[in-house]
Amino acid sequence: MSATASAAAPPQPPLTVVLHQPEIPPNTGNVARTCAATGCRLLLIEPLGFDIDDAAVQRAGLDYWDQVEVRTLPDWSALQAEAGDAQMVLASSHGGRRYDRLPYRQGAYLVLGSETRGLPVELREHYRESCVRIPMRAGARSLNMANAAAVLVYEALRQIGAPGLR
Repeated sequence: MSATASAAAPPQPPLTVVLHQPEIPPNTGNVARTCAATGCRLLLIEPLGFDIDDAAVQRAGLDYWDQVEVRTLPDWSALQAEAGDAQMVLASSHGGRRYDRLPYRQGAYLVLGSETRGLPVELREHYRESCVRIPMRAGARSLNMANAAAVLVYEALRQIGAPGLR
């Protein structure tokens, strides 16, 4: 490999999925599998409700772990510093706009909250214009986090042309 080739930056992921303080290992493993299948990056904001090496996380991701970039960040401000001016889309059952009525951009950060608490009110308020919801029947509290992540990822990929996917 030439020096130029080894210095080349890895391709940018089409999207970044962010789990804010996830609590259930298999959900995170399933989201990692979706990210691996779509070329998305996965960021986990601490504290986590499990050890990233937890067998349940690994089992849910099966043999996909080497195909996805997974990193942890200590807090929300670390995410803001990394994301810069990239589009932030927050998913919440309290979101004011349907997930399919927001224009997604290449490189967007798709943020989902913890399984039991969701996203903090302060974040939902700050990102009000890009806080989306997935429609559900009356009385349904929420979708499983891994399912909600897949819905958002594929809608965003549909809108940006599914780069790198066949």
